[in-house]
Amino acid sequence: MSITEPVVTVVVPGAHLMAAVVGERDALLRRVESAFPEAVVAVRGNEVRITGSDADVAGRVFEELADIVQRGEGLDIDVVSRVIAMVRNDVAAHEVLTTDIVRVGQGRPVRAKTAGQLRYVEAIRDNLVTFAIGPAGTGKSWLAVAMAVQALQSKQVERIILTRPAVEAGERLGFLPGDLMAKIDPYLRPLYDALHDMVGAENAAKYLERGVVEVAPLAFMRGRTLNNSFIILDEAQNTTPEQMKMFLTRIGFGSKVVVTGDTTQIDVPDGRSGLAGLENVLTKIDGLVFVRLDGGDVVRHRIVADIVAAYERNTSTDVRRGVPRRRGER
Repeated sequence: MSITEPVVTVVVPGAHLMAAVVGERDALLRRVESAFPEAVVAVRGNEVRITGSDADVAGRVFEELADIVQRGEGLDIDVVSRVIAMVRNDVAAHEVLTTDIVRVGQGRPVRAKTAGQLRYVEAIRDNLVTFAIGPAGTGKSWLAVAMAVQALQSKQVERIILTRPAVEAGERLGFLPGDLMAKIDPYLRPLYDALHDMVGAENAAKYLERGVVEVAPLAFMRGRTLNNSFIILDEAQNTTPEQMKMFLTRIGFGSKVVVTGDTTQIDVPDGRSGLAGLENVLTKIDGLVFVRLDGGDVVRHRIVADIVAAYERNTSTDVRRGVPRRRGER
């Protein structure tokens, strides 16, 4: 008695949508096939027929892709790869990739590109203080600025404060030209760039001139109480424990805080990071949450995700826990 192989048929409504699902020269179809070697995919007209042990999961991928293009969204190799990863984790990819998080700059939508990013945005909405910990390229700072702009435009807050510790990573501040603000500008530039992405250079300049948006090094936060503000502390792994405590005790009434960092890239002297191990200290505080992003949430070039994954596989247990090696340790 032979065992019948699973067979799944996905109907894509319309030849133009089928062309978008399979991609130019079937490039997207080949990407799905490479992810599911135990599935045999055949395209006939507006139907995709999948057989083999991977048929069920591969079929759900094609259903998600069809749903995404029906909603007017484009597909490319990176999007298809993210859809495959989400389907494998039982996540409704079309909901993640087509739901507007906020609208900025003439109604332009900002959307999550991974389930982790959507979880991060929801955490910001639901909590007063959100810590986002993850590698470069996961959208920690960019999405935080998007949420800050949305809060400002909807009058939930009166101003946005963007801050970073000015920690030297192989270069000396004293050797840079200009006054103090000119010296620290390179450290704050990523926050300026994110702001420009959201509101445009002209509006960003107006906000900065009027003090509606303030971009400043962390040292400038000392002694202040920050009310009715959306406050973002970026690169928080490079704070000291004393600086982190100082920052968190600046929070005033009507404010919301997002703290972002990557505990595998600690540059603070002697590795005394104010972010590493902080989750154990602040656990169970109502309105405060930690969100962890990983290599699967990297949305830069594919090679960045591969590099992050390689580091995650090869870093020591201490580094994975956020405790860097001391000088001279192996």
